[in-house]
Amino acid sequence: MDKEDGRLAALAALNEPHRRRLYRYVAAQDSAVSRDAASAALEIPRSVAAFHLEKLADLGLLEVEYRRPPGRGGPGAGRPAKYYRRAAGEIALSVPERRYDLAALLLARAIESTAEESAVVVKALGEVARDYGRAIGAHLQPSEEIASPPSIEQLAKLLAENGYEPRLEDGTITLGNCPFHALAEEHRELVCGMNLELLKGVVEAAGVPGTAPRLDPALGRCCVTVVA
Repeated sequence: MDKEDGRLAALAALNEPHRRRLYRYVAAQDSAVSRDAASAALEIPRSVAAFHLEKLADLGLLEVEYRRPPGRGGPGAGRPAKYYRRAAGEIALSVPERRYDLAALLLARAIESTAEESAVVVKALGEVARDYGRAIGAHLQPSEEIASPPSIEQLAKLLAENGYEPRLEDGTITLGNCPFHALAEEHRELVCGMNLELLKGVVEAAGVPGTAPRLDPALGRCCVTVVA
């Protein structure tokens, strides 16, 4: 199977309802998920959950790790159990093929390679990103029918619609996915700064009381969190 066929097979696998639900469930968790947990969460037989989780792992959509369940260790504990987490890589397919990711990579390299002009360009990038964020956040502005300001739960839903996979806990929104992950891996300071400005624009325009984005980098998630 060539590379394009592999991407197509992986995306086609998500057309199956159980696999799609399992993938979304695993992706939404902070840590790797066991077969038992996935089975219970989706209320499907364990054998069905195991079958589809394995298919998703075979296609590169999930990663597998082995460990013993909590409370079980030492001699006689049995074999380590399989746990699944969303794969770090990404799968994209366009017909005909387009390489917008390559264009973004070259643009980022060009910005960072211009020593004298880079500060001006980076400033302009931040301003454009913030304006774009305001356009996104404006969707939450109160209407004449609903005068009250939007809630942090509504803000989290808006961020979910834009690919961030938010997780709301104790008034803080952590973002499980960085929509610019591959680009940020090579140009972290530039891209994370752009992302922060974009989210500042979202939060500013949304008008959720007392919320503010901040840089809070950590492994396996977006570099920005939104705190109340």
